[in-house]
Amino acid sequence: MKKLVVIPAYNESASIVRTVQDIRDNAKDFDYIVINDCSTDNTADVCRENGIHCLSLPVNLGIGGAVQCGYLYGVRNGYDVAVQFDGDGQHSARYLEDMFQRMQEEGADMVIGSRFITNEGFQSSFIRRVGIKHFNFLIRVLTGCQITDPTSGMRMVNRGIMLAFSEDYPKDYPEPESVVYILGKGKKVVEMPVLMNERTEGVSSISPKKSIYYMVKVTIAMMIARFGK
Repeated sequence: MKKLVVIPAYNESASIVRTVQDIRDNAKDFDYIVINDCSTDNTADVCRENGIHCLSLPVNLGIGGAVQCGYLYGVRNGYDVAVQFDGDGQHSARYLEDMFQRMQEEGADMVIGSRFITNEGFQSSFIRRVGIKHFNFLIRVLTGCQITDPTSGMRMVNRGIMLAFSEDYPKDYPEPESVVYILGKGKKVVEMPVLMNERTEGVSSISPKKSIYYMVKVTIAMMIARFGK
């Protein structure tokens, strides 16, 4: 089976080489593609200088648009599995083969790498953990399913979900909304424990000032995803 790592990257020049090297060293059966989301730094130059496979978008689409571009690339190039993987070094490629095995064994449509099953490693900031608890509760109310880490950006999907997401994918903060959408379609989502690292370079797209806006907007989007599509 052909397996693809989709790496959305916006101003990740300081960490993208380390991220890709982790995949090359620890997930040798996976191909990868960096989706450079019209970075304003030299991310594109760093990728070119280091022989990193990269697609550079002409305009900034945000995380959702960049990931959707990666899914579309995967569909058009015949991949069977795609996994979203942050470009900032927070994720570890040593879990990718285990995620794939879990998907195969359980017949899952999506496998999410969760920080909160064993509660080890970097657990995110206090404000974000509050938001994660909120989305955890809301997903349980909307779908009846328990997802411990609904904002995790480390998620693997099969080709069927790739096809769906390549055509329609949430544009802003897509992780909780997309989980609700596929659970609402009767798809199987499972989680497995992973350790994540704290970001050491770059700046997160979600600042503390944006947290309330994020929670309100995504809450509405999740309800629409469950009942409006």
